[in-house]
Amino acid sequence: MRIDASQIADHNKKLLGGQREAYAFLQRQLARKGMNADKITGQLAGLQAAIPSWALGAGGTRFGRFSIGGEPGSLEQKIDDIGLLHALTRSAGAVSLHIPWDIPGDARAIKERAASHHIVFDAVNSNTFQDQPGQEHSYKFGSLCHTDEAVREQAIRHNLEVVGTGKELGSKSITVWLADGASFPGQHNLRGALQRTLDSLKAIYRHLPDDWRMYIEYKPYEPNFYSTVIQDWGTSYLLATECGDKAYTLVDLGHHLPNTNIEQIVATLMMKGKLGGFHFNDSKYGDDDLTVGSIKPYQLFLIFNELVYGMENNTANNPPLAWMIDASHNVKDPLEDLIQSLEAIRLAYAQALLIDNKALEEAQADNDATRAQEILQDAFRTDVRPLLREARLRSGAAIEPLALYRSLEVRKKLVRERGEKTVATGL
Repeated sequence: MRIDASQIADHNKKLLGGQREAYAFLQRQLARKGMNADKITGQLAGLQAAIPSWALGAGGTRFGRFSIGGEPGSLEQKIDDIGLLHALTRSAGAVSLHIPWDIPGDARAIKERAASHHIVFDAVNSNTFQDQPGQEHSYKFGSLCHTDEAVREQAIRHNLEVVGTGKELGSKSITVWLADGASFPGQHNLRGALQRTLDSLKAIYRHLPDDWRMYIEYKPYEPNFYSTVIQDWGTSYLLATECGDKAYTLVDLGHHLPNTNIEQIVATLMMKGKLGGFHFNDSKYGDDDLTVGSIKPYQLFLIFNELVYGMENNTANNPPLAWMIDASHNVKDPLEDLIQSLEAIRLAYAQALLIDNKALEEAQADNDATRAQEILQDAFRTDVRPLLREARLRSGAAIEPLALYRSLEVRKKLVRERGEKTVATGL
């Protein structure tokens, strides 16, 4: 199904009066502080987050998976679901494919289908953390780090095939995430595993087109619990630096030990010009892949504070960042969850744009921790939702996308079209 402009216009007409009043009130408040609401609204409208092709169906736990019905059973249907999200929000203008879960049978047709929804292709993602049907060598004991050269060569070839698929679709980057590691002490020679991983990444890097980037992800644990080869941002940074100028660190907000200062990681990577992008989610205990902003909204705001500062003071020429949502939906409708995540990302961005950086720098220079806290929390506690609604309104999206999604009974219609027992591909 598709949501047309008339349905959005009818929805917006009912809410327009209240939105104009709320926006005008906030506009006056911000003007008193020397801030331009229209400028901020334009900045919000420009922020797009890619939707991963694996996030359109119900996610799972380690114990089970519970389908919600109407899940997309093909890549074409996944593209259509992202089209629904983008029509409602105008903030989901890209898709990130996971290969081989979602290999386009006809790349031109898939590209045309995405274009009909005003969607482009973001980073393509390789998969060497699972064995695929008919695969010659197993990744049970690693892929790019494996002691067997034949396994490493197989994993390298797969990554190059992913790049080839991305080139056909117009993508310009590949994300490499490895489950490689050891479950027990002594299982790996730690230095040897890291060196083999570096050599393998360099082999992939040498085949990258000139205008491509490689994003190297990291994770402290899971599925291996004694060690993972790329266990933290420092190791990722080391590997990216060794590979070359087109390689960058990718930060997944769930890929940190509890209470890690992620905003400090962001600041450091941007200072060195090596931050490639983000996988957005939220967590309470580990890599929970929860709805963005559902657990630690203040941390998300602090991260965006560093991002905004880094983008405005880009002395290291850090490239434009790749934004993607990486969440798992076990008890929610995936499309509703993604709408909430898109809202949370723009919300944190808007709050960060309200920070009085001149006053903050003065407080920092004076070592006035109390004043610095007040400046940050003043921005965080401002209700910026009228700005987000205005950005959607001006871009032709729904003022309240989740409300419209529910009033149109989108999930019920998808169930009627696809059935109650469909399972999203790749999961």
